[in-house]
Amino acid sequence: MTTIPEKFTIKDWDESDRPREKLCRLGASNLSNAELFAILIGSGSLNDSAIGLMQRILNSVENDLIKLHQLPLEHLLKFNGIGMAKAVKVKAALELSKRMNQRNEQKTLVLNHSKVVYECLQYELAELEHEEFWVLYLNQSSKLLEKHRLSQGGITQTSVDIRLALKRAFEVGATALILAHNHPSGNLKPSQSDKDITHKFSAAAKLVDLSVLDHLIISEKGYFSFADEDLM
Repeated sequence: MTTIPEKFTIKDWDESDRPREKLCRLGASNLSNAELFAILIGSGSLNDSAIGLMQRILNSVENDLIKLHQLPLEHLLKFNGIGMAKAVKVKAALELSKRMNQRNEQKTLVLNHSKVVYECLQYELAELEHEEFWVLYLNQSSKLLEKHRLSQGGITQTSVDIRLALKRAFEVGATALILAHNHPSGNLKPSQSDKDITHKFSAAAKLVDLSVLDHLIISEKGYFSFADEDLM
């Protein structure tokens, strides 16, 4: 009598379907997100192969890698079969991917429209549950020199040191700045403090021959541009 295996793992698959062998044969670009992550984590759970486990995790974030990157580590650990070692590998891979994309973007990105600025920062700010304030440093051609997180705070506000922002502008050789911060509440309407910090930044920058071109408020619902609304 033939004994049926209790668990059908990736090792039981045809060799041509196994993710590692498939990558070697066809290249990484031919693998799904779940297959690539399965190679990283190495094994699944008692009831799932590594691919099945990663499919469940990806389905929970609608197969959106940005949402997966933003998923707190403790949420990953809630999935049966994901321990700290596997969760850290997933997080590390996503961070490396993010940094590579940022480096490629930064070489050619021209920030000449509020929508381009929003797309440049959406990854960092849109889904955060706390507030952060960022400064984008530009050269005379409006090309991005650097994205810099100036501060981070609580749910409703963060402190901002204008002096540090201007100091960094000189260090990177910037001639113009774009300000941005997020509203975790989703409300895109600027508060009076948002207006005040924008005016203070603009006045301080002007004294040292720098320009503040815009200030964006970002949330998961979209963005608000001070420049588009003639509030600069």
